[in-house]
Amino acid sequence: MNTFARKLLVGGNWKSHGSVNFVKEFARDTLNKISYNTSKLDLVVAPVSIHLRDAQEHIKNDIQICSQNISAFEDGAYTGEISSTQLVDLGVNWTILGHSERRHIFGESNSFVASKIKRAHDHGLNVIACIGETIDEREDGETLKACTRQLKAIREQVEDWNKLAIAYQPVWAIGTGKTATSDQAQEVHGHLREWIAEHVSQDAARLTRIIYGGSVNGENAGELINNPDIDGLLVERLSIKPEFEAIVKACNEASKY
Repeated sequence: MNTFARKLLVGGNWKSHGSVNFVKEFARDTLNKISYNTSKLDLVVAPVSIHLRDAQEHIKNDIQICSQNISAFEDGAYTGEISSTQLVDLGVNWTILGHSERRHIFGESNSFVASKIKRAHDHGLNVIACIGETIDEREDGETLKACTRQLKAIREQVEDWNKLAIAYQPVWAIGTGKTATSDQAQEVHGHLREWIAEHVSQDAARLTRIIYGGSVNGENAGELINNPDIDGLLVERLSIKPEFEAIVKACNEASKY
C-alpha cells in the first residue's frame, strides 16, 4: 500500500525536438516498454504541440500526454496560439508553464505565468509550474527569494492547488550537465513546502508535488528521488533517450514507499 502522502510524478519535456516518426519509434522502443507502478507514480510526456495527436495514437502504458505551453487567451484572433479549450478538446490534460526558457527567452513575467496557470485550471488542466533561480541569484544567496517570488505570484492568482505540481528547476542546471546536489535540492524543496504551508495551507503543503528538474540522469535520479520533499523529476535532455527508462525505474523503486 502507498503510505506516502503524495503520488510521485515523472515528466518528460521534449522541448522542440522530434518528428512524427520519432514519436512512433520512441513509443514503440522505449515508452511502451517501461515497467512502473501506476498507483505510486504518474508518468507524463510533453511532445511538440504538432505531435500531440501522434503521441496520443502511439504512446500507451498509462502515460499521460502534456503540452509544453498554452495561450494566455481564450479562442480568438491570436495567430499561432493554442488555447486551453483546444487542448482539452484534443484530450490533453496536462501542460507545462513557466519554464525558464519561456521566462528568459520569451519574456514571460511571474504574473503572466500565474495568469496562464489560472487559465489552465479554469479549463481543468493539470499544470507543472516551473520555478528556479539563475546562476547569479544562486551565487548571491538569493535562491529562496527568487523561488518564493515566483510562488507568490502563483498564489496571488491561483486558489486551487489540487491540479498544480511545482517543478524546481535551477536555471543554471537546465541542459548544462550541472545538477544541484541531492542535499541542495532537498534544502530548496523543504523551504518551498514550508512556504506553501505558511502562505497557502497545510493541506496544500502536504499534497502538492514538488519535483526537481535540472540535468537529471539515470545515475542521480535514485539519490534525488529518495529525499523526503522531492516528489518526482522533470526530465528534459534525456526524456527523448532510452535512459529515460532508467530514470523512471529509479523513481518507481523509491525507498520512501
